[in-house]
Amino acid sequence: MTNTALRDPAFTDAVITEGIRWTEQSGPLDDTQALRTAASRTTDPHRQITERALLLGERIGLQPELARARQWAPWVLLCLSALIVIAGLGLAGNVIGGGERHINVIVALASLLGLHALTLLLWLIGLWLPLGSFNTASLGWIWLSLTARVAGGKRGQAPVLVRAATGLLSRAKLLPWAFGLVSHGIWALSFAVVLAAMLFALAFRSYTLSWETTILEPAFFVRAVQALGWLPAHLGFPVPDAATVMAAPGAASAPGQRTWALWLTGCILVYGFAPRFVLTLLSAAILRSRRKALQPDWQEPYYRRLLARFAAMAPAAIVDADPGRLHGAMPSSLPASELNDAFFVLGFELPPDMPWPPAALPAAVAAQAQRIDGSAPARRAVLDQLARVHPRTVLMVCHAASSPDRGTERFLRELLAHCGECRLWLADSPGAGATQRWLDWLRDTGLERIAASERLEAALPESAIAP
Repeated sequence: MTNTALRDPAFTDAVITEGIRWTEQSGPLDDTQALRTAASRTTDPHRQITERALLLGERIGLQPELARARQWAPWVLLCLSALIVIAGLGLAGNVIGGGERHINVIVALASLLGLHALTLLLWLIGLWLPLGSFNTASLGWIWLSLTARVAGGKRGQAPVLVRAATGLLSRAKLLPWAFGLVSHGIWALSFAVVLAAMLFALAFRSYTLSWETTILEPAFFVRAVQALGWLPAHLGFPVPDAATVMAAPGAASAPGQRTWALWLTGCILVYGFAPRFVLTLLSAAILRSRRKALQPDWQEPYYRRLLARFAAMAPAAIVDADPGRLHGAMPSSLPASELNDAFFVLGFELPPDMPWPPAALPAAVAAQAQRIDGSAPARRAVLDQLARVHPRTVLMVCHAASSPDRGTERFLRELLAHCGECRLWLADSPGAGATQRWLDWLRDTGLERIAASERLEAALPESAIAP
């Protein structure tokens, strides 16, 4: 995971979504409002889950902590790279900085390439055998852990975010490539600095390069030098011949010492810098090509339960038009001569937890507001009252998130037969989508003359809001 990945909106949303999943492993969060808001923003089920997670994440502080991680990630990476480079320079200094200016080429090569070879082997094992112990033994894991600690402190949500991010990368089989991008990049930078320091020292100082042994046969070093020099030789680096290798320390000629120096430099370049640099580019390319796979596993039981909850909240399909009437016919209202200057407010089939009368209603209007449950007796009682009064305006209050049906349509038509005009206030609208659903329904049922709005001020007639 690189800082670029951290800034990818799709990956960020996926991390927050997975973070909420891990958070709710210890107990579900109160998500009633988040569910409603998410359902109103989109109809895509997977995006609804993500929107819910983003709302809950803001509440518990996941997004702010992830934002801090974005800010700290490059600085932590810079500090870690500086430490590795300094360590590499120290190692190079031990190799070429001795007071006697004598370099044992075999020891130098083992010192500069030994840890690199070991960590590269562990990375390759982790690539083919995705075991956590191999992936965490890398500079990439150290960088991620340090970034999480610096960004979140001891009491933050860092463990949840780290678990979510690594889980997504593991599922997409990108975890070794993500950690490898950081590790290989730091190693490549370190080798570049070491090579620059060595070349500078070898160019402007005189060194004696040789090998030493107590128990090994000299022929072993001849074969080892030639084997190690085979690949660099294809890039133009010279390989010491058997006579140069077998020469006594200090007896080698100046061209022989130059051959030793270039052989050592070529081995570090080919076996140290080159593989790390190539793997850095390869890791970046693979991460870029597979980044769309960084998505939660929607088949997890946790996500399937959420999908079922959102499906249950989806508004029911609007029923077919009443077959007893001509489609599109608009009922006529009472003539103005039969109307009285009266204003009725009716709450129709509202949720039990919705307060009544609405606090936004003018006091004089709220005192006479009525609420009916949609049953046949309640409707008949209201219609009988309207038949006696013949009000100029009736404001019907409906829950915007509910779905209009044939009963709603029939009741509106009956209201229009006993008043001058009927208005519709869509209360507690979760978004423009819900309001538009009602407007489309009014048009399709031939009731487009009824003014509908999610704003109470727009739904009230001027006489009701006049001072």
